Amino acid sequence: MAKGRQLKRRIRSINNTRKITRTMELVATSKLKRAMDRVSATRPYAGALAEVISDLWTAELANEYALLKHPIPIEKGGPTSVALLLITSNRGLAGAFNANLIKEARRRITELESEGYSVALHCVGKKGAGYFKYLGRPLAGDRSDIGDVPEIAHAASLVDHLIDEYAAGQLAAVEVVQARFESALSTPPALVRLLPVKPPTRSGPRPDYILRPDAGTILETLLPLYIRNVIYRALAETAAAEHAARRTAMKNATDNAGEILRLLDRRFNRMRQAQITQEIAEIVGGAAALEG
Repeated sequence: MAKGRQLKRRIRSINNTRKITRTMELVATSKLKRAMDRVSATRPYAGALAEVISDLWTAELANEYALLKHPIPIEKGGPTSVALLLITSNRGLAGAFNANLIKEARRRITELESEGYSVALHCVGKKGAGYFKYLGRPLAGDRSDIGDVPEIAHAASLVDHLIDEYAAGQLAAVEVVQARFESALSTPPALVRLLPVKPPTRSGPRPDYILRPDAGTILETLLPLYIRNVIYRALAETAAAEHAARRTAMKNATDNAGEILRLLDRRFNRMRQAQITQEIAEIVGGAAALEG
């Protein structure tokens, strides 16, 4: 009977765990809807901003403005440092979500270092920062205060000093490792080149604008806004991807707990049935002995 009590304790423990994972699944589903709305809300402004920059861009302006200009190659005495911004979550229980982002960051760091660049790693989120601190890698930035509801002010605080460093010729590039939110079931890691700015390609003829003031002045104002918007979208998409990954992980955990409970219940019932059968056999055998 001691074995039966152990099974009952295990069943009770797994049932409690299933309640927790089911609750976390429902919470992640609720947060995912709001996060998807934030991602959708960023797209019209980002698309319009990208179109304007694409229409204003010319080869002459690209050579004039630092945020558009490609730096001198490293073999010709150009900057030797690249800033890499890694965006992860502050919490776990999201399957391989953070591990995939960290893996992509490690791949890019190895690639850049093999080309002769030193990498200044900036981490957003406790998971990425904790991993690289464990490896003993120094971090150029460590932010865990943003959470899963990013604001444009967060994006500005992350990237404004990197813009200044790139414009001053201290950085060869600024890149971002983020999660690309394609759907609730598809959130692959993505590497985005932030600086130098590559104007989006636009199909069709270029509109004939009347510009007040000139194109260069407008670009000078819009480029920092565009870069901040890219970072804000990266934060919003990664937050949405985190909730999607957590919902999937918690649903799988809930389903697995249910399957284990089904097997343990069957095992407990068989054990109980065998015990009852044995007790009946002992009673019948005892009664037969008394009659004999």
